[in-house]
Amino acid sequence: MRRRKAVKRELIPDVKYNSELVARLINTILECGKKSVAQSIVYGAFDLIKAKKPGMEPLEVFLQALENIKPKLEVKSRRVGGATYQVPIEVSNDRQVALAMRWIKTYSRSRKGKSMVDALAGELLDAFENTGASVKKKEDTLKMAQANKAFAHYRW
Repeated sequence: MRRRKAVKRELIPDVKYNSELVARLINTILECGKKSVAQSIVYGAFDLIKAKKPGMEPLEVFLQALENIKPKLEVKSRRVGGATYQVPIEVSNDRQVALAMRWIKTYSRSRKGKSMVDALAGELLDAFENTGASVKKKEDTLKMAQANKAFAHYRW
């Protein structure tokens, strides 16, 4: 059993948009400690979004895309008497954001033949319009949770 809960550290907002969520996206994209590369990818994608959606602020597009991807329910495995059940549970707000950003990163990376800037911008625009792989992942997660509603009483 754990002795104490991990301390949640404050996140410094990013420099360009002064948003903690953008800073969190940069940290999610980050690889091998190269923050400047991650920043250039995210800001480049935001510039592309601005070019493709004139009249809309890229931050608004990003926030709406995030809202469209955030899962409300997910399943967790519980072992009860030798059997493993997929128990649907509600997702905390912090985990919703973490999962959404992870899915954005994963599905942006899986877009072949494009630079990461193009892929990230494309994935965010798809999510903004409620299409794309990360929105499908959210819907699949929700379907799985609804299919296993019968095991909800195993939640603890």
